[in-house]
Amino acid sequence: MSFKPQIKIPATYMRGGTSKGVFFKLDDLPQAAQESGEIRDQILLRVIGSPDPYAKQTDGMGGATSSTSKTVILSKSSKPDHDVDYLFGQVAIDKPFIDWSGNCGNLTAAVGAFAISNGLVSGERIPQNGIAIVRIWQANIGKTIVAHIPITNGEVQETGDFELDGVTFPAAEVVVEFLDPADANADMFPSGNLVDTLEVPDIGNFDVTMINAGIPTLFFRAQDLGFDGTELQETINGDAQILARMETIRAHGALKMGLISTLEEAKVRQHTPKIAFVSEPQQYLASSGKAINEQDIDLCVRALSMGKLHHAMMGTAAVAIATAGAIPGTLVNQAAGGGNRTQITFGHPSGTLKVGAEAQLQGERWLAKKAIMSRSARVLMEGTVRIPDIL
Repeated sequence: MSFKPQIKIPATYMRGGTSKGVFFKLDDLPQAAQESGEIRDQILLRVIGSPDPYAKQTDGMGGATSSTSKTVILSKSSKPDHDVDYLFGQVAIDKPFIDWSGNCGNLTAAVGAFAISNGLVSGERIPQNGIAIVRIWQANIGKTIVAHIPITNGEVQETGDFELDGVTFPAAEVVVEFLDPADANADMFPSGNLVDTLEVPDIGNFDVTMINAGIPTLFFRAQDLGFDGTELQETINGDAQILARMETIRAHGALKMGLISTLEEAKVRQHTPKIAFVSEPQQYLASSGKAINEQDIDLCVRALSMGKLHHAMMGTAAVAIATAGAIPGTLVNQAAGGGNRTQITFGHPSGTLKVGAEAQLQGERWLAKKAIMSRSARVLMEGTVRIPDIL
């Protein structure tokens, strides 16, 4: 029996914020994968090493966590006044599917750098020294993102002294602006309410803030879910009953938000909505052992991604936190002490993060104008990734 040799695909392995993933230029993918569909998904699943019943992704580029099981496809933008089109795929670890329903805010920090280094941004827009403004069209959600990329001697500067909790080493700061981050075709608050009651059979009824900003997110009070708000990964991710309970709550929340029409659909839409819980500011030890003082934060937030507690905070969920925090009456705003806010600092399992947002009440609807945060990014490896020929 003879077997085909592996195929090579040009790729770059990058860290963006507290995530990392495999980046591709659209026209570097095999021809059959340059269009969305089953072949593209099969190729990207094989690149990452999914589905893996061992949940290790040993035979692929994935890192066996939701933060490290990601793919990005970039191309010159088809949209006026944009530089690059950005498509994100969240790859399931133990199941054969890729969720294309949302964005990755952390990897957004790496998009501008990749686009510049790979010729997707016009040279006239790149200064010899200074900040390059990269206009990104986020194709999953149809939104504009602006990345501010530091440039030194005509090249992307990756090294620096900016520290980001959840990332071990410092790097250059990348400022990312999410413009009009709410869903333009729907209310930012799907029910029209800042706080709703979510009924979950056999589990309970919970106050919830449901928001479409950055990424659809369900915010609960930590105490209502039986938490104190300072939990670290091992407390939750090691308890199968807690995870199953949280997934059931998330599925009912997705149904109430109108994101799915049946609970069964939640099984193949794990990337959205996110589920998070908040509490008043408290002192705790982060996963690194760093002491987080309650006077240094406005509130504590914990969020789950792809069925597990995130080790830090998803970038898109941080946009939701910033936006909800800016609107008096949401559970996020209440946990932070209430009032009008344009900036918020929250504690997460790895430390703290400062985010800003602008929101306006127009008539009876809240509109999100902008959310902004600082991340960092760098290339980890570049060249070609190899997979068995499945075409």
